[in-house]
Amino acid sequence: MAKISLTLIQTFYQVARHGSFSGAARELNLSYQSAANHVRRLEQILKGKLIESEQGAKRIALTPRGRALYNLLHPELDIMLERLTKLIENQRSSLRVGMPQAIFFYLFPQVLARFRENFPEMEFAVYERDTVLAELVKNGSLDVCISERYFGDPVVPQRLLGSYRLSLVYPREWGDIPSQQDIPAWAEGRPFITFEPGQTLRNLAVDFLSRDGAIVQPVISTSGSSSVKRCVEEGLGFSIIPSWCIAPEDVTIKSTKLTNLPEVRVYFGTAGFLQTHSTVQQLFEDCQRELVGPVLDPPRGGEFSHPPL
Repeated sequence: MAKISLTLIQTFYQVARHGSFSGAARELNLSYQSAANHVRRLEQILKGKLIESEQGAKRIALTPRGRALYNLLHPELDIMLERLTKLIENQRSSLRVGMPQAIFFYLFPQVLARFRENFPEMEFAVYERDTVLAELVKNGSLDVCISERYFGDPVVPQRLLGSYRLSLVYPREWGDIPSQQDIPAWAEGRPFITFEPGQTLRNLAVDFLSRDGAIVQPVISTSGSSSVKRCVEEGLGFSIIPSWCIAPEDVTIKSTKLTNLPEVRVYFGTAGFLQTHSTVQQLFEDCQRELVGPVLDPPRGGEFSHPPL
């Protein structure tokens, strides 16, 4: 049997307690769809129906197996979660946060300055990663992750912070900026500097540059935007990096914002049982205050704070 996560159990428990997915979603700060998906996943693991819910119905009904599970959990689950919360509040002296290197380097000092006003004694331990963040949260190595990819994993619920645009950057001596539609042809034969294989921004850049059958072969790949940008400044090639990496004083390079590429979304994810913890909630609010508006475009109408699974 697959492992049953605390997140799935907690969601089922709240659905059963409130008698609705919407009530549980409000309690746990989830979307309605995420709450329903958590219960469906638990039913798959247990190989049995726990909840009966007709399409469009506001209230749910527990099956006999669901009622038995709820009675087994109540009230022990509440007691366990309360003890766990107190333990974390009393013992957690650090907050372990993972994010891509460039997001920390360029964006997070101002977030940290605000966060430390409220938690001056807490260590903020940063893991500069991109491709393994979900697994690090799931195995307990991280408490929070800031990511440019949506995991679709109910064990690591995510909230959408905002989005940003990518920019083409190249050495100033290369001349005039090409038109956006001509960039793939312009790039052929030029040295391309990008991120390590598997990273989100590398995938977006390669997809864009290889349109119409163009062959894209990086000459240098590295872990973060600061390193990529440094190589461009030294005249080693061109790249596609976040627009917020580029400052007015960067006089050795030219850049143009790529409005014909999809915006890159930035998500705030956490271990499910820590969603309402005071330090995690404070960090989320600080990210919103410091990043959304000055750096990230806010979510527009129709975009989900919790993307549907």
